[in-house]
Amino acid sequence: MTTAGLLPCQRPLFEVPQGVSYLDAAAWTPLPIAVRRAGEAGILAKARPWEHCRADFPAWTERARAGAAHLIGASADDIAIVGSVSHAMATAAAHLAPEPGSRILRVADEFPSLCLPFDRLAGDRGLTVDVVPRPGDGDWTAALLAAIHRPGAAPVSVATLTPSHWTDGAAIDLDRLVPALRTAGAALVIDATQAVGAMPVEIARWQPDYLAFPTYKWTLGPYGVAFLYVAPWRRDGRPLEEHGGNRPSASGARRFDRGELHDPVSLAMAATGLELVGGWGSAAIQARLRALTEQLSERCAALGIAVSEPPRRVGHVLGLRAAGGLPPDLVERLSARRVFVSERSGALRISPHVWADEDDIEHCAQALRDCLSDRSG
Repeated sequence: MTTAGLLPCQRPLFEVPQGVSYLDAAAWTPLPIAVRRAGEAGILAKARPWEHCRADFPAWTERARAGAAHLIGASADDIAIVGSVSHAMATAAAHLAPEPGSRILRVADEFPSLCLPFDRLAGDRGLTVDVVPRPGDGDWTAALLAAIHRPGAAPVSVATLTPSHWTDGAAIDLDRLVPALRTAGAALVIDATQAVGAMPVEIARWQPDYLAFPTYKWTLGPYGVAFLYVAPWRRDGRPLEEHGGNRPSASGARRFDRGELHDPVSLAMAATGLELVGGWGSAAIQARLRALTEQLSERCAALGIAVSEPPRRVGHVLGLRAAGGLPPDLVERLSARRVFVSERSGALRISPHVWADEDDIEHCAQALRDCLSDRSG
């Protein structure tokens, strides 16, 4: 599959030079030039506050909120602006009150922010944390369905899930899981960090109780900004931070907004990145990235590297594994060849975004071939 006819490569909008194959969007992304300039303008406003009207800053906040809402098919009133996904998950855990003796369901090797607050919740309320082990066939969805319906098990009261496993892009099909969870009466908390901006995410399809994502990965923004979707039936709780802007009279999910909200630097950057991604469209981004990861998957198969095939993986992340494991210094050796990727839980995680093109994929494949040949020789 080629990228012909798909969303064009957006490299001119970034400062990624030719010869650098930066394929680590799942870790963090370079800033588009427009996002960097938005941040610089915000810094100037803080540096020379007498030249800038503070009353202008909330407009950036609401642009960011609207941009986040657009990407998940929600309204601005559904979105709280928080400082991180861990902030969002702590908020969700603080407002859930599952029945003692029930289960919290999650997958193995999950990211800490999706574990720790719910482990605390389990301890406080006498719950069992049911951790589904990594399936040998790579089918997380089937393994989770089996866990939900396991005979004799306590009922599932909370499921903390993601659309794909963060370590290697293995797909977790929420479309198939949600009906079973709703039948069980479980609350659904989604960490969409590795999804929003790279693949379609629709609140109407999944109807989660909570869904969160940050801006520093796929939505091309800064650190320190994240968004929390809060379902209408979950908006009566007390926020983690209380301030003048999130009193009980605050509209919708704004009840859970962070303090020091109207940051002229980070919110301007976040809004600019979200609007870029929203303009391209998540479906178009996913199609382009899938073409690139499929191109690399074909090259890796010839090198004897195991790669999950769709639909067992999402289109924007490729997790590479090899019998006996990959060389422990492979990330560093690739970096020396100007190929930038990550290792996560024994998988080489490769994650292009819209600045990447076919030449980057070929550069990566050649570097992998060279590094593995050097080790075998």
